[in-house]
Amino acid sequence: MMKILSMLLLSISAFLSLKHGWDAFQPANAEQAKMMTDLGITKTVMPYFGVFSIIVGLMLFFPQTFFFSNVLNAITIVLIMALSLNAGNYKMTLIEIPFLAMPLLLIWLKYPFKF
Repeated sequence: MMKILSMLLLSISAFLSLKHGWDAFQPANAEQAKMMTDLGITKTVMPYFGVFSIIVGLMLFFPQTFFFSNVLNAITIVLIMALSLNAGNYKMTLIEIPFLAMPLLLIWLKYPFKF
């Protein structure tokens, strides 16, 4: 049962990382652009965040980089939460809490594909 949960969380986490990475290369709508501006993130750094997110998402699939990838995911989410708090956006900070729990839970559950 724990292995199934771990595989499911791994799939969701990798999907979200890859999706956010891909979305960083797409033109932002007005709401997204305002949110990025409020957080202090410029259009110039978005491609770097995109590449970083894609790499972290792919690293999840390898047992050698699974732990480090989850740590990077957690650090990124804490950074987003800190930027949100700094901008006074408490709602976004609270929304990020379950996403912070996911990499920490994955670290606890361990890499699911070891036999």
